[in-house]
Amino acid sequence: MSVSRFAPRLRILLLVVGAAVPPQAVLMRSALSQPGVAEANLDEISVTAETVAPAATGPGPAASAGYVGGTTGVGGTLRSVDAASAGVISGAEINSRPITRPGEVLESVPGLIVTQHSGEGKANQFFLRGFNLDHGTDIAIDVDGMPVNMRTHAHGQGYADINFLIPELVGAVEFHKGPYFVRDGDFASAGSVRIDYLDTVAKSVALTSFGSFGYARALTIASAPLGQGNLLVAGEAQVYDGPWDVPDALRKLNGVVRYSQGTALDGFSVTGMAYASRWTATNQIASRAVSEGLIGRFGSLNPSDGGDSSRFSLSGRWSMTDDTGVTRASAYVIRQQLNLFNDFTYFLNDPVNGDQFHQLDQRILGGGEVSHVFQGDLYGLPMENEIGLQTRTDSIRVGLFNTTNRQFRSGVLDDRVLEASGAFFYDNRVRWTDWLRTSVGFRADGYYADVVSDTAANSGKARDGVVNPKLGLVLGPWADTELYLNYGGGFHSNDVRGVTATIDPTSSLFNTTRSPFLVPSTGYEVGIRNRSIAGLETAVALFRLDFASENLFQGDTGTTEPSRPSRRFGVEWTNRYAVTPWLKLEGDLTVTNARFSDVDPAGNRIPEAPTTIASAGFTFGEGLGWFGSMRLRYFGPRPLIEDNSVRSKPTALLNGRVGYNFDNGFSLSLDVLNLTNAKSDQITYYYVSRLPGEGADGVADRHFHPVEPTAVRLTLAGRF
Repeated sequence: MSVSRFAPRLRILLLVVGAAVPPQAVLMRSALSQPGVAEANLDEISVTAETVAPAATGPGPAASAGYVGGTTGVGGTLRSVDAASAGVISGAEINSRPITRPGEVLESVPGLIVTQHSGEGKANQFFLRGFNLDHGTDIAIDVDGMPVNMRTHAHGQGYADINFLIPELVGAVEFHKGPYFVRDGDFASAGSVRIDYLDTVAKSVALTSFGSFGYARALTIASAPLGQGNLLVAGEAQVYDGPWDVPDALRKLNGVVRYSQGTALDGFSVTGMAYASRWTATNQIASRAVSEGLIGRFGSLNPSDGGDSSRFSLSGRWSMTDDTGVTRASAYVIRQQLNLFNDFTYFLNDPVNGDQFHQLDQRILGGGEVSHVFQGDLYGLPMENEIGLQTRTDSIRVGLFNTTNRQFRSGVLDDRVLEASGAFFYDNRVRWTDWLRTSVGFRADGYYADVVSDTAANSGKARDGVVNPKLGLVLGPWADTELYLNYGGGFHSNDVRGVTATIDPTSSLFNTTRSPFLVPSTGYEVGIRNRSIAGLETAVALFRLDFASENLFQGDTGTTEPSRPSRRFGVEWTNRYAVTPWLKLEGDLTVTNARFSDVDPAGNRIPEAPTTIASAGFTFGEGLGWFGSMRLRYFGPRPLIEDNSVRSKPTALLNGRVGYNFDNGFSLSLDVLNLTNAKSDQITYYYVSRLPGEGADGVADRHFHPVEPTAVRLTLAGRF
């Protein structure tokens, strides 16, 4: 099925107000580096990139078709065998939605919930396919070719802080679910999300936003020819207090500079990014503290909680096409730091000074990827072979300290860690007939770590490796319908300090027995995608995922710890309907059964594993005049402990936007967040804490972080 079939509808994406529409040669990078849409030759792929990649630089009407299921091989002419649950989303669609925080860009991925249980500068919490992914334990996130997940992190394994993201720079988002794809390694068992930035904008953009609870944001994006290429510069500043009795006092600065030259097939770019923020946090609070009148719903039990974070990066990518195929290479270096002050249990561990602790994470990491797609044939049948190498090295200082009002009291641990990994992947793609395509590949990962701990008994070296098969098959199309079969192995790494440690350094950060370094997973999926109704794409996927060891959030330390083996199976239903060029509807539903797969008297329910996630919405507008969007997001109830005797309540949030595009290049829009003023919870936990005057053993209770009340944000954007 040719890309050209979708080109008329997809070109409507270019009509988004203020759309940053780069030249075709530049846009090709979005569809090729983050695989694009349907089976195509290289000329067709350039059409796909032209229509999928653009992002709206400021509020504006949504495209009539901003979502495309399926992906192409990286730089190849054959469609890779993906899954019914994979797809590409344009920056135009993403920027048509009202969002509370940058991380909610990822909620454009069907079935993915992005929330927050602390201050706005902290990494978000993610839920997908029956997983409480905490801050990123089993969802791999990549921004502009750089990994976001941090391994052996002070706050939680896989910690993925995406607060540096500038939504208006997003060109395209590619997502995969399940461990079926050779490019996906650590943290990708539940899924992976790759976010690609634009290289250039057609017009300079300036916008300013003001809103409820002290919200203010300013953004500027500009690009211009320089030498044989283009220079893009973007800068962002934001402040926000929130509805909290103790204001968040968020202060954020963000910048991007990119120089690019050539095309996605023959060209290069160099990008620098800088981000810094600081904030005060209202963490989750004990329900009894509210019911007893100690604090209000938006109150804090430790007003000195909070932190600061910074991230600086330099990255580059290069590509070349010759008679054998396409060669691509990328590299990056990142310096990242986090200071986090949390108090989840109040006076349970220290009845005099309180339980606040400081988590310190300082690291420099670097790595890269090189791959080549060989064009060829197998006995006259079209065939591609793709090979690639990936590498990453983290040099880390990770610490845990007891504090009171952010003042140091005592040290728990202060470790230095060197963690390195390398991977080789191979994928063979063959078109056997017009209705049969296969993908057969594997991925081999090797890990090495050296831990130097201030507790000598916990120092040591660790090595591990894993080889995983990746198999896929596509049948069809028949009557605009394709059937997908997928199988693959995956894994997540554990905090290597838990691998080398032999004693508990007076903290529950480690178990007394050593953790495995790499934990395998196995996934299966069968799906169907149909496009027989003009403008409507609907897909259904049945999936199963087995894990040898679950990573669970621990409320008393704010970290993730290895737990029992688990199994999840469920169904996803995704719909995108371009009713007219100016009206688009969407609706998604995921239902998952998540259980521990071993026998334990405590029970077999996985805490925080959602059974039901759903969303529905519409966007309207085309060119000048009125535009708008509305989206309902449903986050179903979850078991909070293994025997299912304590459960969370569901959360349903409705966000809306309405605006107007003027013919002088300006637009004005109003976002209304939590339009119904729902008094729901962002997140709920169940664990033991101790308030002043309570018994030494504390009280097991629900701890929740409330949804912010109705808020409005007014944005004025101009293009020059």
